[in-house]
Amino acid sequence: MTTTDDRTAAEAPGPDAPGPATAARGFPDPYTIPTPPGAEGWREMYPYYNLFLDSRREKDSRRTWFRDSMHFPEPMPPFDIVTSDSAFMSTGVMNTRVFALPPALGLDVRVLNGYLYMSAIGVEDPDEVARRAQEFAVRVGHYYQNWPTLYQAWERKVRDQIAGLAAIAFPELGELEPVERVLAGRGVTSANDLLVAYQDVLASLDAAWNLHSELLNMGYAAYLNFLMLCRHHFPEITDQAVAKMVSGVEVLLFRPDDELKQLARLALDVGDAVTEPILAGGSPQRLRADLATTAAGREWLSAFDAASEPWFHFSHGNGFYHHHRSWSDDPTFALGMIAEYIGRLRAGEDLSRPLEAVAAERDTVVERYRSLLTTDEDRNAFDEALGLSRVVFPYVENHNFFIEHWYMTVFWNKMRELGELFVRFGFFEKADDLFFLRRAEVFDAVVDLQMAWCSGGEPLGPDHWPPVVARRREIHAALASSAPPPALGPAPDRIVEPMTIMLWGVTEAQVATWLAAQEAGEGGDGGPRVLTGFAGSPGVAEGPARVVLRPGELDSLRDGEILVASITSPSWTPVFARIAGAVSDIGGIMCHAAIVSREYGLPAVVGTGTATATIRTGDIVRVDGDTGTVTIVARADDPAAVS
Repeated sequence: MTTTDDRTAAEAPGPDAPGPATAARGFPDPYTIPTPPGAEGWREMYPYYNLFLDSRREKDSRRTWFRDSMHFPEPMPPFDIVTSDSAFMSTGVMNTRVFALPPALGLDVRVLNGYLYMSAIGVEDPDEVARRAQEFAVRVGHYYQNWPTLYQAWERKVRDQIAGLAAIAFPELGELEPVERVLAGRGVTSANDLLVAYQDVLASLDAAWNLHSELLNMGYAAYLNFLMLCRHHFPEITDQAVAKMVSGVEVLLFRPDDELKQLARLALDVGDAVTEPILAGGSPQRLRADLATTAAGREWLSAFDAASEPWFHFSHGNGFYHHHRSWSDDPTFALGMIAEYIGRLRAGEDLSRPLEAVAAERDTVVERYRSLLTTDEDRNAFDEALGLSRVVFPYVENHNFFIEHWYMTVFWNKMRELGELFVRFGFFEKADDLFFLRRAEVFDAVVDLQMAWCSGGEPLGPDHWPPVVARRREIHAALASSAPPPALGPAPDRIVEPMTIMLWGVTEAQVATWLAAQEAGEGGDGGPRVLTGFAGSPGVAEGPARVVLRPGELDSLRDGEILVASITSPSWTPVFARIAGAVSDIGGIMCHAAIVSREYGLPAVVGTGTATATIRTGDIVRVDGDTGTVTIVARADDPAAVS
């Protein structure tokens, strides 16, 4: 790394400084972004293949890079970058090598000041697009024609991966090799088992993320195909109208919340011996101890434990970070929601989602547009595209529970087992220190421990790693306090990659909105009174805003407030019964906030770009999910604002 990589804000040129590629209109050049104060040396935390290298400035400055704040809203701890590597590799290989998506390959990834940026790789040659289209038709056609069967097989493969990961064991490395192994003449020792176990964990992660993307890209492609067909026949149709046509389909991401509601009903059924301790709050450990003293309490605990496996392997965040623990790791949030549901049930509230109303509106919209088609050929094409979208839609959400939540909960805890082994030998003070090493550095630590255990000597890790970890924790905190730009480099001419459009909500129109916001200096006190984004879910709601930047702040949400977040996580689903509407910085028509809001009948505007920087908690805002606008009616400190 050159010295220019760690220039301070005072030393580095501004975003308008000339570079090798200066676009007429675009975002800051990645090579002109300064290092935040206190974060000097941050590049040492990431492998070279994740960095903007000076030797590539001519190439990388000419590309557009979008920050993936949907999946990676926080700076990445060094080890956690394995989730980004695996996710983007898997998305890329399915596009590029497996299904031969005609107009787009994969995504290049870079880390800047700890944050993830991605750049799509397109296919420009028309002949190559045509050649890939022929391959694509055969490959994806097989998947679409056999989707239910392939999905069932997919679920079995994922469950096998989860079971296989859980079964991986790190050796204890005791004083002596277990005598039964010696007498059996095994030969291979626990030192080798340690190395193999770490390799197996990483190989399992890679395989799981391959499975994650096996069906996902094609699911988005099917929906995008239906969207394009609708726009062809109905040029003025909104994305919202298209989304309504595939709504009302049951998906697994609602199951954990349904389990909480069922546990609340059970608590009321068995009586005060269960409801009163739950409503009293306190630690999960104290609650379990109290409930274990009565037959009713033990009955309820048995039901809670049954629901926990697997439905509470539900990350408080999105599963991509080691510190986003799941409900099964820390059930405080889940127990709090059960207590809230008990109160709502006692008040006579109906906790069910308005599925019938959503389905009725869906069918009305379908018939309205289908009746405008004038030929049997067009109606058949419409029916086939819509039917395929509905078939693939559940997977577009279900994969999230299986991989990001269930699998990743097991993965992070498996790595903590390795961290505890290192703690035992003095490498770290606590198991989570391991996540401040790169994956290759963990290999080095494994070899260090192997050599010391084999020789009976002392490992060097206890002298080497503690100060490194301490400094990296400081750097990570400094990176977390910085404000990374939403995009880098010149504005793109066009965007064709399905996931970029459908999931992240990055379109040519959205880029234009970001550019306008950048040029107008939007954000904070100087922000606009009206924000624009995607009309994620229909309806209009007005109320006080609650800006939630991290999962730990969810408990502050009050009934009737407007949730404003960078992006929502599926595990936030229970609070959608509490809010009046939702607004997000990032996301497209198929992002979680949009899907859940539609199922709950709440208005939502997603992909605003600057909502969390512009809206403050307590501001009175109006969310118009029909037009995709968010209006700041009154500021929190204005006389017109209502506390």
